[in-house]
Amino acid sequence: MLGRMTTRDPQVPQLARLAGLIADETRAACLLALLDGRAWTAGELARHAGVAASTLSEHLGKLVAGGLLTEERQGRHRYVRLADARVAQLVEDLAAQVAPDAVVRPRNLRESSAGSAMARGRTCYDHLAGRLGIAVTDALTVRGLLVQDTGFALTDAGLGWFDSAGIALDRSSRRPLARACLDWTERRPHLAGVAGAALCRHAFGEGWCVRIGSERAVKVTPSGERALRELLGIEGGALR
Repeated sequence: MLGRMTTRDPQVPQLARLAGLIADETRAACLLALLDGRAWTAGELARHAGVAASTLSEHLGKLVAGGLLTEERQGRHRYVRLADARVAQLVEDLAAQVAPDAVVRPRNLRESSAGSAMARGRTCYDHLAGRLGIAVTDALTVRGLLVQDTGFALTDAGLGWFDSAGIALDRSSRRPLARACLDWTERRPHLAGVAGAALCRHAFGEGWCVRIGSERAVKVTPSGERALRELLGIEGGALR
């Protein structure tokens, strides 16, 4: 008979508290909304989650205290954002574990259109996701700029491609230069890390992509289609 356990892993209570923070629909809605990488006001998040401002404030307090969110105040407004890229990775990885048939079907045309836009292209914290993110990742891989054999890594040619495209990579960052992030709609990994963030930032800065509405969905502009076709051989049909 096994003896009674007398010691406990010190991470057990911390893990339980973390799981408890996420295991609430209102807090989960806030975390998913904040994957767009922007700061939201408490009022915006309350409307998004469909709860009263007072209720939302209590939830935000727990998420900030738990280290998942950071906050700042400007005048009467309280802004919150995800604490860092690690939190974003945690939320996206958990979302990717939801079975496709467990996702609630859209109730109307507006929800259906919003869901289609998110699947077509969106931001995942600070990098591109959805079919857009997968198309870019596949194009980089096919051209030998990115390898996926044992995790994601940029090749020497890939580093040269970023330089030639005028996309600066922060080599001093503590984040991985390239990291695989499992896409929750495509069920395949897209490019994250320093390279994914730099590419996304460049795409917005050059007007290749624009946001749709107030959430994470993005669309590729005509100039973006031309740039992606010239730089990576991605045809416009793959981006729609």
